[in-house]
Amino acid sequence: MSLYDTPRASRLHIAIYGKRNAGKSSLINALTGQDIALVSDSPGTTTDPVYKSMELHPIGPVVFIDTAGFDDEGELGELRVRRTEEVAAKTDIAIIVIEKSEAEKSSWKYEKHWCKLLSSQGIPLIFVINKCDDPEDFNKKFLWEEKVKAFAGDVPVIRVSAAGKTGLDELKAAIERSVPEDFLRQKILGDMIGEDGLALLVMPQDIQAPKGRLILPQVQTLRELLDRKCTAVSTTADGFERALLSLNRAPDLIITDSQCFRQIYEKKPQESALTSFSVLFAAYKGDIDIFAEGASQLDNMTEKSKVLIAEACTHVPLSEDIGREKIPNLLRKKFGKNLKVVNVCGNDFPDTDKLKEFDLVIHCGACMFNRRHVLSRIAEAKAAGGPITNYGIVLAKLMGILDKIQIPQ
Repeated sequence: MSLYDTPRASRLHIAIYGKRNAGKSSLINALTGQDIALVSDSPGTTTDPVYKSMELHPIGPVVFIDTAGFDDEGELGELRVRRTEEVAAKTDIAIIVIEKSEAEKSSWKYEKHWCKLLSSQGIPLIFVINKCDDPEDFNKKFLWEEKVKAFAGDVPVIRVSAAGKTGLDELKAAIERSVPEDFLRQKILGDMIGEDGLALLVMPQDIQAPKGRLILPQVQTLRELLDRKCTAVSTTADGFERALLSLNRAPDLIITDSQCFRQIYEKKPQESALTSFSVLFAAYKGDIDIFAEGASQLDNMTEKSKVLIAEACTHVPLSEDIGREKIPNLLRKKFGKNLKVVNVCGNDFPDTDKLKEFDLVIHCGACMFNRRHVLSRIAEAKAAGGPITNYGIVLAKLMGILDKIQIPQ
């Protein structure tokens, strides 16, 4: 990713599903105007999901996900299909592709299954009939259109020739209409600070801070403050008091690293609202009310409790890592050294049955995940009947100041 790219996690995720050789990769190439996906007449060319970030006019920054055929066979094929199923957790819009000649004779067995699987998760669907390479294909009435409506309901059915690059404008328009309502409305800061406000950002530069750069939540928050025409002042935790003295008034909002919550709370001006980057991202990427409610489980835990800590990043753990050391140590200090903590990272996440083993799930701010991915994990935790919360919310709760911090709405 270059310095000027929109982070993948902030892009609209459009996943392309379909049988092997339906023309999924060709469709992505046609939509983007580039040969970014490998195309072959041999079925099963795409194995693991392939992610490609692009600008799709007039929608803006998107990431296309080219998946393996959902009719793949054999032991290896089953693994590929499982990978394709995992993509659903992060899909904002799903495009199901079927070849025209196949559509005319298909039982639609696989398409029906995937339509049910995706729509049950609230994912907007678009059906694409690909390889409509005869110009007359765009004027004829086909029986398969009624078949799709019968099992998929009122979903867009678009005829496309990826080879001839026809029907693409209609598909782009359907994608634009299918963008989830809350996708473009979501803001990191909510209504916490208005235009021309003064914000003080506390960003420790310790061993966990990447050398020579800021972490993504800090960069994105700073950018949104500038977009709001706010004055944003940055400091480290040990420079907090000096930064306050340099200002001619108290900040409207102080945003800190969650690990410094107690230290900053005790020194902040009374009139300044306090929050953290992790708390902001709990609302930006997930459901802040569910996370806040989940933290109340800390009131019921004992030394025999079992906690899952999930981190979106896959970085190599460093000394005093927040998810692997700091939060587990705080929990064991409060509840006892025998409290069990299990860590997972990246796309690894227990299924519903295994989630039932945990008394609490604690998730990171998920700056590397799109919102759809975080919401799917919240839904999985809910299905397992267990509470889920967020790093920043937990740290504020353990430090006794959860009711003193500002939570975005």
